[in-house]
Amino acid sequence: MSVARYRQFLKLCEEWPRDESKKGRDLGTFLRQRVTHAFREGENTQLSDPEKCDQIYESLARINTNVYRERFPRTRDTSFTGVTVEECRMLLATGNMQQMNEKKKGLWKTLMERFATKQDVTPEKAPENK
Repeated sequence: MSVARYRQFLKLCEEWPRDESKKGRDLGTFLRQRVTHAFREGENTQLSDPEKCDQIYESLARINTNVYRERFPRTRDTSFTGVTVEECRMLLATGNMQQMNEKKKGLWKTLMERFATKQDVTPEKAPENK
């Protein structure tokens, strides 16, 4: 029976979209990694809890097929903040998240990190002025 479960998860992984703008934080990539880990031996994997595996698959399949989106339709395509889906996607892109984290650090810490990585010059190692 593990063969059928393995194939179900493979099909789900094929259908699940990847968001390249969320490198290192993408749910589709995370799902693929978890399936690879859970089914280390592919179709020959012996599952310790097949019922839990089935529950996880069913939950992910419902999300992937938009069951809840259809069951509970939204009146608008914005959140309570008024941000659209596309604007939210843009804000959550990895590059923008990194920029926001840089701003949170503060100017002094950011400058210290940038200069520390360019050259490691401490007062003892500084060249003498002649």
